[in-house]
Amino acid sequence: MATAKIVYASITGNTEEIAEIVAENLKKLSIDVEINECTTVKAEDFLDADITVVATYTYGDGELPDEIVDFYEDLQKLDLDGKIYGVCGSGDTFYDQFCKSVDDFDEAFAVTKAMKGAESVKVDLAAEEGDIANLENFVKSLVEKLK
Repeated sequence: MATAKIVYASITGNTEEIAEIVAENLKKLSIDVEINECTTVKAEDFLDADITVVATYTYGDGELPDEIVDFYEDLQKLDLDGKIYGVCGSGDTFYDQFCKSVDDFDEAFAVTKAMKGAESVKVDLAAEEGDIANLENFVKSLVEKLK
């Protein structure tokens, strides 16, 4: 069975909910899923998965959350050739740098030689009906790339 690891950073619960939506949809497609908060795992854990996903929020004016900085830096040192990746997260359109951390992780994954499995999904605050549909499509794309 194919495996997926989801690592998330969440301060308000919005990004944790996004990660859980992704996990639920992966399970519906018969993917074995492990989901972890970013301070409880190491980037190297992605070496054991077929699909790797980061869900993060963007802090303030475009900064990575403090709790995921080490994971972000360690991720860029990995060789994830043959792995599929996707990035999603939440932000607030009030800020000029909406969901910049999602873009930062997309660039970090590119360094690892992993294959981008889906276009990133950016959610304004909490996931609503349209966002949930986008996340479902995000998951379908990840799984299709795996095949």
